[in-house]
Amino acid sequence: MTVSEMMTTAPSSDTAGGFRTVLVANRGEIAVRVIRTLRAMGIRSVAVYSDADIDARHVHEADTAVRLGPAQARESYLDIGKVVDAALRTGAQAVHPGYGFLSENAAFAAALEKAGIAFLGPSAHAIEVMGDKITAKNAVAAFDVPVVPGIARPGLTDAELIDAAGEVGYPVLVKPSAGGGGKGMRLVEDPADLPAALASARREAASAFGDDTLFLERFVLRPRHIEVQVLADTHGNVIHLGERECSLQRRHQKVIEEAPSPLLDAATRARIGAAACNTARSVDYAGVGTVEFIVSADRPDEFFFMEMNTRLQVEHPVTEMVTGVDLVEWQVRVAAGEKLTLGQDAVTMTGHAIEARVYAEDPARGFLPTGGTVVDLVEPSGPGVRVDSGLRVGTVVGSDYDPMLSKVVVHAADRPTALRGLDRALAETAVLGVVTNVDFARFLLADPDVVAGDLDTGLLDRRVDDYLPPDATDDQVVAAGVYRWLTRWPQGPADPWSVPTGWRVGGAAPTGIRLATATRTEHVRITGRPELAAVSLEDGETRSLTASLDGGLLRVVVDGRSATYRVAANDGHLWLASSSGVVMVREVAEVNVRTGDAHAGEAELTSPMPGAVIAVGVDSGAAVTAGTTIVVVEAMKMEHALTAPIDGTVEVFAAAGDQVKVDQLLARVIPNALNEKG
Repeated sequence: MTVSEMMTTAPSSDTAGGFRTVLVANRGEIAVRVIRTLRAMGIRSVAVYSDADIDARHVHEADTAVRLGPAQARESYLDIGKVVDAALRTGAQAVHPGYGFLSENAAFAAALEKAGIAFLGPSAHAIEVMGDKITAKNAVAAFDVPVVPGIARPGLTDAELIDAAGEVGYPVLVKPSAGGGGKGMRLVEDPADLPAALASARREAASAFGDDTLFLERFVLRPRHIEVQVLADTHGNVIHLGERECSLQRRHQKVIEEAPSPLLDAATRARIGAAACNTARSVDYAGVGTVEFIVSADRPDEFFFMEMNTRLQVEHPVTEMVTGVDLVEWQVRVAAGEKLTLGQDAVTMTGHAIEARVYAEDPARGFLPTGGTVVDLVEPSGPGVRVDSGLRVGTVVGSDYDPMLSKVVVHAADRPTALRGLDRALAETAVLGVVTNVDFARFLLADPDVVAGDLDTGLLDRRVDDYLPPDATDDQVVAAGVYRWLTRWPQGPADPWSVPTGWRVGGAAPTGIRLATATRTEHVRITGRPELAAVSLEDGETRSLTASLDGGLLRVVVDGRSATYRVAANDGHLWLASSSGVVMVREVAEVNVRTGDAHAGEAELTSPMPGAVIAVGVDSGAAVTAGTTIVVVEAMKMEHALTAPIDGTVEVFAAAGDQVKVDQLLARVIPNALNEKG
């Protein structure tokens, strides 16, 4: 769906308020999405980038781009001075902050105002009030917005919180006043556990946000996360654009969102929308914002204010698709002083939209962040399908930024059709070179409770253990071996002995390719030529084979059965995409699998994610016991400790500060029995 198709209720582009150049202070898919609307409005776009993003898609799609600094966000995207200077140097009259980074930073909004540059967001005052959950809760309560029972005021001590908890009612939720993303939150069901929960919540909040202020709320049983999109101008007009259901989340991070919510009836939708508008009025809000509510699945007519996000939300496309309103365009127009041209009565929600976030993470490894180079890319298209993506072939997904890569969104006449459409669109999504959560998202969409719309914020975490990641089938392993075989054929005239037909005096010598899947290791053996060959897997039956490779498309016919794959390779891994999804296999060197290998029986510690080694716990040659921490790897603010699985002597192959790839060998533990054999 194009921007022009979405903008059915937006005014014409000749009233864009005089902004000729807008800088986008963000990266990835949101920067690409904002640039798309700016182009449709005839506005010149300026991208900013770090050294890690020099070849990023948003840099290529903007009209011009400015380097901010090194890959570290604090030295580039989070440096207010550098961003303001880039806006001044490029003649930008306004800055769009996207989400994350500086989007809810009051100091950034104030710095832009001081420089005479419009901020495509609310006032610094609104950001400050809504950025402090205690202040926000008190502000909206004064406007008759229902809030969760609890105790919230600045400076509460642990003793005061413990005294109040009984009156609030267990279970209670300990929450930090600053920040978000679930950091510092603790659910406490037993009063005896509250002191320890408060202590750990303060430590985490202080570390994450520099502020350890806490408050308490009653925990709503079977909670659902419902948020309402609001839009307000500087002339006192405030409307809402309906609600979004965001209950499918893992550790407070959303995965799948939809609009409208399958929970609310028309009367509750009107009441929650009015409450969201009152929330905006409580801080004289101007621009696009989202008011988040908690609703009990058992009492859908009751809702309570959680917080207000003073920015565009990741999931804003589902609202755009059901209302036809381009929210980014309205951010530009409101900042330019224009009045809303649509009233509340003109807002209609047509059909149903659902979105899945595509993350660089591995569900099979506890959702650890992944990475790598995108060596091939397939993204869905068609009626009702929208993809907001920051990807292109060659994109390097590293560990410096958030792991979200793109969003796949589908709009249809009703919810069941939208669910099926999103599953089909995800089946057509292939990011070759980077492990993603796409298959897990499809697993969720097939869950009976999700299909029925019977959701709550704990559903996803309850389903995690039921998920079995896809493993390569025998046919896919054969296809991967055939691909590697074909890539070994020389180009042009060659010594016949170097052509991998397997022909030798005295009998054929098959080309052997050893491949490892998630659960096993297999040997593919091939003889002949692509137009007439034979293939076997391990010591199994030999089958006839014909194969052709055209660019990245591999066609194989085994015993008359044809299959086509999109195939790519990087870092020793082979990626195969077909209608059933994407699988990865790894080519294994022969020396590592021979019987009697010198390293047999040893325990290898490999990096579970791309990142940086931040600590090495022992020296090479040290004796270790099972459970000893050997190496600690950090990526995307997540630490992962690699421990010795057995007793033995350790060999360390990494040092603190090293940048490492996923599956890179970092250490090896030689068991005591082997040491004794000498």
